[in-house]
Amino acid sequence: MSSHVKLYIPGPVEVSADTFAAMSQPMIGHRGKGFSDMYAEIHPMLQQLFGTTGLVFLSTSSAFGIMEGCIRNLVAKKVLNCCNGAFSDKWHDVSKRCGKQAEAYTVDWGKPVMADEIDKRLATGEFDAVTFIHNETSTGVLSPIAEIAALKKKYPDVMFITDSVSGFTTVPVNFDELGLDVLLTGSQKAFALPPGLALFTASEAAMARAATINDRGYYFDFLEFKANGEKSMTPSTPCISLIYGLRHQLKKMIAEGLDNRYARHAKLNGLVHDWVTRNGFEFFAPEGYRSKSLTCVSNNKGIDVAALIGLLKKNHGLIIDGGYGKLKGKTFRISNMGDETEESINAVIAALDDSLAKLG
Repeated sequence: MSSHVKLYIPGPVEVSADTFAAMSQPMIGHRGKGFSDMYAEIHPMLQQLFGTTGLVFLSTSSAFGIMEGCIRNLVAKKVLNCCNGAFSDKWHDVSKRCGKQAEAYTVDWGKPVMADEIDKRLATGEFDAVTFIHNETSTGVLSPIAEIAALKKKYPDVMFITDSVSGFTTVPVNFDELGLDVLLTGSQKAFALPPGLALFTASEAAMARAATINDRGYYFDFLEFKANGEKSMTPSTPCISLIYGLRHQLKKMIAEGLDNRYARHAKLNGLVHDWVTRNGFEFFAPEGYRSKSLTCVSNNKGIDVAALIGLLKKNHGLIIDGGYGKLKGKTFRISNMGDETEESINAVIAALDDSLAKLG
C-alpha cells in the first residue's frame, strides 16, 4: 500500500496530482509582468466565483490573517461576533486581542446563527460591525447567509463580515447580490490546494471604513490590497506556487461549471448522509442547516472513534477527523469537498463499513 494517507478531514483536503504538477512551475518575480499577467488572467474567474464585479484579493496567509485584518480595518466602535463553533469563537478572541470592544452572540455548538437574533442585537445601535461564519467547520453547521445578509439593508452603517472558508464553492455565495462587506475564504478547503493562501473581496463601504481607521496595521491593510490589486499586484510577496495551483483549479472549476460543482458537492454529501443514517448514527447539525462540504457525525452509538480512525488509516490508507476541540470523540467529521468524485467517496464509505465491522 502507498505510504500516502488520503485526507478526508475537513482541511487540508486531498490535493490532486495534476494540481501539484501545476504548482511546480519555475519561479517568477512577483513584481514583474509575469506575475501581474497571471493575476489579471485569474481575476475574472475569481470574480465569477465570488459573484462580484469588484476586486478579489490574494493574501499570503491563512484565512485567519484576513479575519484579523477585518477586525483591524473595520471596527471603530464595537463588533458583534456570532459564535457557534470553534472558529467563530476564535474570531471573538481575535477581536479582544486586537483591543476592540467586542460582544459574543453565542449559541450552542451544533446550532446555526440566526438572523432574528442578530437583528435584536444590532437594534441596540452599539455595533458597527458583525462577524459570522457561513459554514462552521468544527460542527458542520451551515448558517442561513442570505437571511443574515438581508439585515444589511436595515443596518447600512454596520459592516457585515463573512468567513466562508469551508463553504465557498460548495454552495452559491454571490457577494454583490447578498450585499455583504467582506467575504473571505482559504485555499486548503474546497479549492483543494495546500494551505497558505487566503482570498477575499470587500465592498466600497468597507474600503471607506478602513480609510478612517488609523491603527489598521500594514500586512493586512485593506487599502494596500486595493492599491496593489488595481495593478494586478499584491501588497507583499505572494505565494507564487500556490497561485499557479489556484490558476489550475480555477480553470477546472470553470470547465466543470459552477452549478455542476454545487450539484456534485450536494450529491457526494448526500452519499455520506445516507451512510450516517444507514448505520444508525445521528447528525450533529440540525436538518436544514447541514454543511454540503463535510458531515459532522454525532457519536450517539459510543464507538471508539480513535480506533475507527486507526483502522481506516492502517487498512485503507485514508483518514477522517475525530472531532474538533471539545467535540473530540463525541463526533467525527468526513469531508467530501474539493476534487472528490462519487468513486472516491464510495471508496471512503466502503472503508468506513469495513472498519466499523472490525470494531465490532
